[in-house]
Amino acid sequence: MRISWNWLTRYIHTDLTPQQAAAILTSTGLECESVTVHEPIKGMLRGVVVGHVLECRRHPDADRLSVTMVDLGGGEPVQIVCGAPNVAKGQKVLVATVGADLCMNDGTCIVIKKSKIRGQESQGMICAEDELGLGHDHDGILVLDPDAVVGTPAAVQLGLVSDHVLEIGLTPNRTDAMGHVGVARDLIAAINHREGASLVLDLPDVSAFAQDDDARALRVEVQDAQACPRYAGVVLKSVKVGPSPAWLQDRLKVIGLKPINNVVDVTNFVQHELGQPLHAFDADRLEGGQVIVRKAAAGERFITLDGKERVLDAADLVIADAHRPVCLAGVFGGAESGVGDATTAVFLESAYFDASTIRRTARRHGLSTDASFRFERGVDPEMTVYALKRAALLLKEVAGASIGSVITDVDNTVKQRAEVKLDFARLERSTGLHIPHDQVVRILELLDFRVLDRTPQGLHVQVPAYRVDVHRQADVEEEVLRIHGYDHIPLPTHLHQPPVQQRSLSLESLRWQTAQHLAANGFREVMTPSLVNGERMMANAHAPSSLIALANPLSAELDVLRPSLLAGVLQAMAYNINRQQRDLCFFERGRRYRAMGGENEEREMLSLAMTGRRMREGWRSSDQRSELPDLKEELERLLDRYGLLHLTMWVPQEHPELEHAHAIVVKGRTVGHLGAVKRSVLKAYDVAQPVVFAEWEEDALLEACQAQRDGYHEVPRYPSVRRDLSLMLDQGVRFEDLRKAAQQAERKLLKEVGLFDVYQGDKLPAGKKSYALNFILQDAERTLTDDQVDKAMSRIRQALEKEFAAVLRA
Repeated sequence: MRISWNWLTRYIHTDLTPQQAAAILTSTGLECESVTVHEPIKGMLRGVVVGHVLECRRHPDADRLSVTMVDLGGGEPVQIVCGAPNVAKGQKVLVATVGADLCMNDGTCIVIKKSKIRGQESQGMICAEDELGLGHDHDGILVLDPDAVVGTPAAVQLGLVSDHVLEIGLTPNRTDAMGHVGVARDLIAAINHREGASLVLDLPDVSAFAQDDDARALRVEVQDAQACPRYAGVVLKSVKVGPSPAWLQDRLKVIGLKPINNVVDVTNFVQHELGQPLHAFDADRLEGGQVIVRKAAAGERFITLDGKERVLDAADLVIADAHRPVCLAGVFGGAESGVGDATTAVFLESAYFDASTIRRTARRHGLSTDASFRFERGVDPEMTVYALKRAALLLKEVAGASIGSVITDVDNTVKQRAEVKLDFARLERSTGLHIPHDQVVRILELLDFRVLDRTPQGLHVQVPAYRVDVHRQADVEEEVLRIHGYDHIPLPTHLHQPPVQQRSLSLESLRWQTAQHLAANGFREVMTPSLVNGERMMANAHAPSSLIALANPLSAELDVLRPSLLAGVLQAMAYNINRQQRDLCFFERGRRYRAMGGENEEREMLSLAMTGRRMREGWRSSDQRSELPDLKEELERLLDRYGLLHLTMWVPQEHPELEHAHAIVVKGRTVGHLGAVKRSVLKAYDVAQPVVFAEWEEDALLEACQAQRDGYHEVPRYPSVRRDLSLMLDQGVRFEDLRKAAQQAERKLLKEVGLFDVYQGDKLPAGKKSYALNFILQDAERTLTDDQVDKAMSRIRQALEKEFAAVLRA
């Protein structure tokens, strides 16, 4: 949000610089991301002064040029050659002196130099309007009033004033600071508390508001008091729509708004002054003399100010006249009731709408306006009438309006403000410092909190209406601490570290350790949306009954909650591949959503995906592509880290989006799956290279880890022995089954089983393959003898031959 310093100091009288004020605001939680200088004209016409043309004669060698002598108020007159047809003796003009830097409307800048034009010396330039960046007129030089003082800087003569813009990174809860008055309120509270000052908030006076004459009154009816707890309006007549005065246009330009006309500009000004959105209707275009606040009829059509016809939903709140909607309440005005050049009567609206109603309507229609931004977060219900009076008085000033009716105020708001109890002891524990109780009271009173009761133990306070985000003690503690100053919390001279106690493994700590492990092994974390395209999910064989559809999707492309993390990962891969990043290893932590047995199920998931080269390209690395065994190896590393690898099985299964899919089974429980993404799925996401993918439930992994007991084993004293077997097997035999059979055959000495070579070719009978296995044997109590090793290997070989008809090759 942009805050004008000149505008802000209208409400707070201080000698602070903009930079000092920005530092104070940042310390109160209103973070000033930048402080920039705003100049109405770039360079502020430095080097341009008022001059007096003393002489003017025709150039001896050019019919269209004049040679002038100009008094600049600083010594001898200077000679300037001028090409303007209207230059004449006795004029007061603006002169760009030698060295001046002029920036024009088209963005080009020129430096004025001493020169000769057709043999005549010229020491400056008498300027036209466009050459000064003041407009587009180039028919002649700009002639000033005769009473202009020679030598006066152009910026002073023209009343140009520079400003500073404070860019505030406003958090969503701070709706009270969505206007200049709200920011001034915080700044005053901080200065008064920290420096012992007695600044006061200088609010605009609206006591002059009064009805000027009787106009035709408009009858206001609020049919939905829940969606619109308060609605106020007033009729203004004799309105002359036209350009706003310079001061109003300047205020809006500084904060990045484009002036439109005096009526619209006043509503924008008050909105950015007080944080209260307003809307102006052409009163003559409101049919039936009625203003009705109601819900739209389903399918009702309405043309907004941008010229688009919108089909309304029954949940949309509209402002209507006797026959039709004229405004999408709190979001966008209508084309058929807007203020135009011919408008002479205005109905001015100020309201307090339900935040959730406005938010849903804005999202439903894809609209985001300054008004909806404020209403969505909650505005001050007690500011409604004050803002209306402020705008009406401004329209009297800038548009010649007269107030033609009393204010109609339909008020159904809850009059009881929120109340919170503050415990001093808890405040001290939460903040880590002792703030004297009188100071706590002073801070809260500076923030317009009303102390209803005070005891030695704490306070009972009433929250101001504009602080819609304060509901509990923690909120009040934050208010006290931010005005006291986060940077005023003292640092202790000694840090006392209590003994560290190992806490039980939590989901958060497990996720952190998993992320650290994967990042260390070359994976990059991605975060993708939870919303996916339902039609695409069904095309990928997800049953419609398992998908959770949104009742009110923002887009037809994002209408269901993701049943798997695969869709988002593939989109991220497609994005990177299209930008020449083809070697990718991604992981994501997030939720997947499924409808199961009539109930919606959410699961915390971890997904891994690999595509492209397995190793980074280099002269020593191979061009091997990531395959399913590579992904399985990464999962095994992770499972081994948590001591679960020996409890894990990989069971073949069918999967709608994966081929060669395997279920990941830990301690007999299926926790996830892995496989190669099917080509049809890759094509749907525009991924043109193979991808392998795995995902599992983090909750299930956590439970398995928590069930494990940490143990200690002494480093073996005695050496291990390795033996290899090369076996010819049927094509359908899996390594996992061989490993399990070997471990059952030799439970005591066999420690590890590995697969280090696979052969399939014409040298083997049809339907056969060759596996080369290694077996690690070890005894923790003695060195193994050859006889022990041979007997163990014999038992293993016999088990493999019996169960799998394995044939020993070597």
